[in-house]
This record gives sequence, C-alpha cells and structure tokens, in this order.
Amino acid sequence: MDARQVIAKRVAQLLKDGDVVNLGIGLPTLVANYVPEDMDVTFQSENGFLGLGAAPAEGEEDWELVNAGGMPSSIVPGGMFFDSLTSFGIIRGGHVDATVLGAMEVDEKGNLANWKIPGKMVPGMGGAMDLVVGAKTVVVAMVHTQKGNPKILKKCKLPLTAKEEVDIIVTEMALIRVTKDGLVLEELGPEATVEDVVAATEAELIISPDLKRFGVED
Repeated sequence: MDARQVIAKRVAQLLKDGDVVNLGIGLPTLVANYVPEDMDVTFQSENGFLGLGAAPAEGEEDWELVNAGGMPSSIVPGGMFFDSLTSFGIIRGGHVDATVLGAMEVDEKGNLANWKIPGKMVPGMGGAMDLVVGAKTVVVAMVHTQKGNPKILKKCKLPLTAKEEVDIIVTEMALIRVTKDGLVLEELGPEATVEDVVAATEAELIISPDLKRFGVED
C-alpha cells in the first residue's frame, strides 16, 4: 500500500455512519474507495452532486460524470445533481459534517495554505475557503513532506486559505490533532517512529500518552 492509499484508508476510518462529507481534489478523492460497504456516508462534490461513489474501473469511465477535480467518478443509487448555487448553499449552510482537503502547508495553529504559490499561475481558490469554514470537521490529507521539506510548520509561509480551521492532519507518517494547546501526535503511520515524525515536522508536537499505530493493512 503506497503513501496515498495509507492516508486515504486512515481518513476513511474517521468518518461516521450518516455523515455528509466533501472530498477535495487529488488525494482526498481516494477516500471514497475505502469506506466500508455497511457504512452510510454521503459524499458531496462542490461541482454539484450528492452521492459521489468510488472511482470507476478502467474502461468504464463516463467523462460526463466527473468530480470537482475533473476526474471520472460514479454516483450511488439515490444520488442527485444540482447547480453550484445549491452546492455552495449546502456547504455554507453547515450541512457538511466533514471536509477532506489536501494542503501545501498547515501550521500549529491550524492555519491552512492550499491554494497559491506566489509567482505561479493558479485558476483560483475554488471552494476551499467555503468548505473549511462551513464544514463541521476539517481533515487535511497530505504527504508529510515535499521534496524532504516539512509541510507541517510553526507558521504557514504561503498565503492562507483559512485561519485556525484545521482539526485533524493525516499523513502517511502520522495522525495529528490540532488542539488549543498545540499539535498532538495521536497515531503513527505503519512504518514511522516518533523520531521520524518529529524530524519531519517543523512544528512542535505533543506526544499523546495514548499514542498508537494506524490500523491499516494492505
């Protein structure tokens, strides 16, 4: 199981029966592949539907049915389509239980930077600023470092998407919870040690007395 799969599977285990969940572009879309079949989770896509399903098998893609990242998706029985106005009404109205997003940087205050690198062209912030404020729980799903450089910082250097909105960070190395006292390392990834996580994290970590390891398997 590669890093992206490890992250997606651990995030899926955070979801609860009956949740309405928004999955961001990229790695977060993989979460839909790991939700247990007996769990009732409704995935919302900001481009306008409720009932996002798992990625279709190769050769079975319908390019008129795509997620917010423009990648082929599926829709479960009872799913529905609607316009962007309705979609963002759901988000801004507080009807999304959790949102799962990628990030370029997160810091010890729960600040999030995931939309812009100065000097590089980007299409815009998209729905991230609405999602992190509107959703009840904000989960960042990302690889722990970028080219060996920490992505969990003392203070974000890139332009912020939102201030103090992140609740949980899941990487291939760790599950970290954002609290008023700081970042709490609650779980280790399948192959990580505490020393590994501390060395790969710029922000200071509080080691939970109940520290455990991810329950994910190949």
